[in-house]
Amino acid sequence: MEHSGPGWVVVGVDGSDSSRHALEWSAREARSRGAGLWIVTALEIADPQDPFAGPVAPADVEESPQFREGQALLDYAERWVGRLYPELEVRSRLVLRSPAEALLEAAEEPGAAVVVVGSRGRGTLASAFAGSVGVELAAHSPVPVVVLPKRHEVAAGTRERVVVGIDGSSASENAVEFAFAEAARRGTELVAVCAWQPITAFALTMGPLPAEVFDEDPVAESARQTLEEAIAAPRERYPGVLVNVRTVRSHPAAALLETATPTDLIVVGSRGRGGFTGLLLGSVSQSVLHGAHGPVAVVR
Repeated sequence: MEHSGPGWVVVGVDGSDSSRHALEWSAREARSRGAGLWIVTALEIADPQDPFAGPVAPADVEESPQFREGQALLDYAERWVGRLYPELEVRSRLVLRSPAEALLEAAEEPGAAVVVVGSRGRGTLASAFAGSVGVELAAHSPVPVVVLPKRHEVAAGTRERVVVGIDGSSASENAVEFAFAEAARRGTELVAVCAWQPITAFALTMGPLPAEVFDEDPVAESARQTLEEAIAAPRERYPGVLVNVRTVRSHPAAALLETATPTDLIVVGSRGRGGFTGLLLGSVSQSVLHGAHGPVAVVR
C-alpha cells in the first residue's frame, strides 16, 4: 500500500468505546504526521460443525451477519473520520483472521509507521481488540505500537509531554530515539526517567550483607550515568527538544506511571535488560500498559 506522505497510521477498531478513542487519536496522529489513516477490523467465524476446530472462512462468508457488521463498522468509521478530517486519506480493510494477526499483517506492509489499538475491546466483534491483543502486537510488531486506555481521561490544565523510560537495554535505546522524534514533531517537552531500586531489595534473602550494600549512592549514580549516556546522542540530533531528566528511587513501572498524566505519551521498550526472552513483553512494559491512564507506545 503506497501513500504520498510519510506512511500510514494503522488502527484496529471493533466498535467498543476503547476502539473509538483509538480511532479518534489515530486520526489526529495521522493528520499531524501528514500520513494516511488505515482502519482495520478482523473477523473470525467459527466452524458450526466443529466448535473446537477454530475459526474458518466459509464460502458464503460475505453473506454472514458478522461480515456485514464488520463492513458496516468500517464504513461508519471512514465516514466519521471523513467528516472530522476531510483532508485525510483513509482506507480500510476487513481481515478474516484474529485481531492480532490482522494488525501484525498491516504493520508489516510498506509505509506502516505506527499501529494503534484500544486496551479493551467489546468482546463481540472480531474477538475484540482487547488488552491481550495489545500485548501480542507490542511484542511482535516491526513498528511502534500505541495502546490507548479503556477510558478517555484528561488532565485539565496540563500540556502534552513525552515520557520515556530508560534502562540501558537495546529496546530502551530504540524507545529513546522514538521518544525524541515524537517530542520534536509535537513540539513538546521530553521527560526522561531512569528508575533505580536499592540492592538490599534483592539481596536480603542472601544472608548477612556487607555494609557497602546499604550505600545507595553508587546505585543512584549508576542510574544517572545510564540515563545521560542514553540521551546524549539523540540530544545532539534533536537540539530543539527540551529534556527534563529524572532519576527516581522506585520500581520502573511505578516511576513512569507516577510521572505521566493522561495527556502524556509514555514510551517504553518492549523488554528491558532484565527481561526473560521467552516472555511476550517485559514486566515493566506490561505493567505500564495495564496501569496507564493515557497512551503508551511500546518500541522493540
